Amino acid sequence: MEIVLAKEMGFCWGVRRAIGIMEKAASERGQIISLGPIVHNPQVVAALAEKGVQVASSIDGVSGTAVAIAAHGVGPKVLEEAKVKGLDIIDTTCPIVTRSQRWAKKMADDGFTVIVYGDADHREVKGVLSWAQGKGMALAEEDVHSLPAELLSRVAIIPQTTQNPARFAAFVGRLLRERLAQISEVQVINTLCNVTAGQQAEARELAQDVELMLVIGGHNSANSRHLAEVCREAGVETHHIETAAELEGQWLVGRERVGVTAGASTPDWAVEEVVRCVRELAPR
Repeated sequence: MEIVLAKEMGFCWGVRRAIGIMEKAASERGQIISLGPIVHNPQVVAALAEKGVQVASSIDGVSGTAVAIAAHGVGPKVLEEAKVKGLDIIDTTCPIVTRSQRWAKKMADDGFTVIVYGDADHREVKGVLSWAQGKGMALAEEDVHSLPAELLSRVAIIPQTTQNPARFAAFVGRLLRERLAQISEVQVINTLCNVTAGQQAEARELAQDVELMLVIGGHNSANSRHLAEVCREAGVETHHIETAAELEGQWLVGRERVGVTAGASTPDWAVEEVVRCVRELAPR
């Protein structure tokens, strides 16, 4: 059996940057508290916990003198709460997410309704929308008719950074086709992550050349889920797994070429462990 690894996969520069900042802060301070997990990968969170990075779900749960903002970012209200509490802010927000936040604030201040194309429950999306200060909402492609006409006159469309580029373009196209009569001005701001887009393109190409795809990443990781969706759309059997323990030998029966990719929050050692287990489980 041949195992083919995607050329582009695993930690993006934003995740490496965030982890580096938190590790340095924990080393200097002995322990720090992250507001929410740094990324959507339990193994990374556990590894950081061993180095002194603990997790709190809200500012109220933060003790000590500092709070770390995770890579997905937060809204201005949270930052203000931290300042009121006298906490030093260790900001690991991905710079691309920060760009989305700034655009959301600018467009809302300029009188636009801010539409974020993405998962309304995702921390990044919630954070970006909070910078629009009540003048925005998250929508999926099927939601284009749910936006009240009175909010459509001037709209600014921003994607969740890890969204699929083709799907974002399809969403913008559908909104314009089906609601154009109510729109007088539209701004489309491309804040898609080039690394994520590259990983998706590479996964799509690889999926067309193998008999099975394994996508490694946290089950609550949006970019890992999108990788799995891209592979399935290519027509190949695809399994999204978080760890090597989830591998099933029956998936490998009769396969000569197995492709492997990983989300932007998946560490190299997790990929290596899956590859090792695939070799062990492969029929001989």
